[in-house]
Order: sequence, then C-alpha cells, then structure tokens
Amino acid sequence: MNGALDTFAAEVGGPAGGPVTCVGGRTQWDAGGPIAAGAREVRAPEGIVAYVPSEMTVQVRAGTPVSVLDEALAEHGQTVALPDWPGATVGGVLAVGRSGIRRLGYGPVRDTVLEVRAVTAAGAVVKAGGPTVKNVSGYDLCRLLVGSLGTLGFIGEVTLRTRPVAPTSRWVSGELDPFEALARLHRPTAVLWDGQTTWICLEGHPDDVQAQADLLDAAGVNGPPARPPHRWSLTPGELRHLPGRAAETGRFLAEVGVGLVHAERPPPARPVDPVVAALQRRVKAAFDPEGRMNPGRAPA
Repeated sequence: MNGALDTFAAEVGGPAGGPVTCVGGRTQWDAGGPIAAGAREVRAPEGIVAYVPSEMTVQVRAGTPVSVLDEALAEHGQTVALPDWPGATVGGVLAVGRSGIRRLGYGPVRDTVLEVRAVTAAGAVVKAGGPTVKNVSGYDLCRLLVGSLGTLGFIGEVTLRTRPVAPTSRWVSGELDPFEALARLHRPTAVLWDGQTTWICLEGHPDDVQAQADLLDAAGVNGPPARPPHRWSLTPGELRHLPGRAAETGRFLAEVGVGLVHAERPPPARPVDPVVAALQRRVKAAFDPEGRMNPGRAPA
C-alpha cells in the first residue's frame, strides 16, 4: 500500500467525480490548450521516496519540485535530465514532455523515466515500467504517459534514471557555423544558433572540455541567451534556412541537432493528420472513456 498515492487516487476518482485536472507548478500551463471550465483541481503528492546513488535511480513523487530533487541529487554528485523551469514539478515536466536546453547531450525527458505509478480516470493506481529494464515486459506505457498532458492518467510517482554531474561545464560563443561545429565536436551538450551567433555547451573532464574548446574560435560566456517564447519543430535540413524565414519567426534561437526552434512568433497552424487524430481519440477513449481527465487538452 502507498498511503500518499492512495489518497491522491481517492481524490481523482472519489465521489466528487466530474472533470478533473492535475496542477503542478503551472510553468507550462497553456500547453495543449486551456482546461475546460469547471474542472476540479487536484495535486500529486510530494517527496523523495527512495534514492540509491550506487544504482543511479531515484523514486520520487510527482508533486515534488524539480529544484528540490536537484538539490538532493547534487549531494551525491548526480543530477537528472529534467528541465529546471522555476517552480516546475517532476510530474508536470513529464506530463508536458518538453526537454530542457541540454537535450542534445542528455536526450529527451522520456528516456529518463524507468517506472511510473499513475492514477486512472477510475481512481485506480497502475504501474508501468520497472526500476531495471530487464524486469520490464508488455507495452511501454511510460512513453505513452510522458507528453500526454495528463489526458490519459495523472502521474503520481516515478522512478528516474540519474546521471553524474559533469566535472566541468562550460559555455562558449562566437560567430561559428553551428552545423560545422556540431560535426567537429564530440557530443556537445547543446548547440544553439540565432542565425548569426552560436552558443555551445561543453561538459566532461576538464582536459576533454579544453580540447574541444580549442577546436573552436569562441569565447567563454556565462550561459545561453534568453529563449523566445514560442516553439517550432523543424527538420534538421530546415534549420539552415531559418535566417531567410525571419519574417515568419521573428527573433529565433534554434537547437541544432535537435530541430526545436524557440521563436518570437508562434508557428503557423498545421492540420493534424486524420490518422493521428483518429488514433488519439481511440487511445483517449480506452484510457478515459468519460473524458474526465484534463478536458480541453490535446497532445496533438
């Protein structure tokens, strides 16, 4: 039995019923559209349940702020590949599914998740995944829940893969060709480009970081520039042509090697493929037939 999760499940599926929404830090509250009026608000429990530094895994409740988790892991020289938006919670970050600025080196947030305990629309606690990959069988529901915006189930508790904090982390910047730099460097953590200036994050052993920095005609900087508010998703080939699309994007900052562009202006509306839309409706109907969970939100 898990008292905190059981209480959370009772709040979701209890006698109050009706539409319900799970609230985190509200840092990405507009993702996927506005919540329908009248939805009852619930919050996932907080706290670190178990942390085994030697196994490089941590079990944490979804309502825990990412900053609190980072502080606990830092005491053992570890971190977790979740974006550290001010006020963001672990469950909120995973429900939205947006990776941080270091995605090129750290990978997408969904790859951080080993196990999920979630609450269904019926108020039941279900488990997906496992603390070790070899013990997992069946469908990978963790990847389905990450990025689903809480429309299929509310994340209550997760087991995450941790990683060592890099001995050295350095940002450099200059008027570099970001695509050439990406090809020359060995696994940079981030390569950002605004059409003229390139910012690169290098992490690892101090000697390795210095050797990589020596390949570049770049100066050290404190960090990346501020990111414009809107998100565009482009293919790697399209990134090269961004300076010619300034009238569409306005000021932009592209994550080279990832395909994500932070732009001053919102992207043009794109129709959802009918096949994708139909599949999304079928999955939603299977997990939440009454449409109770985060009504109004749509991952696609």
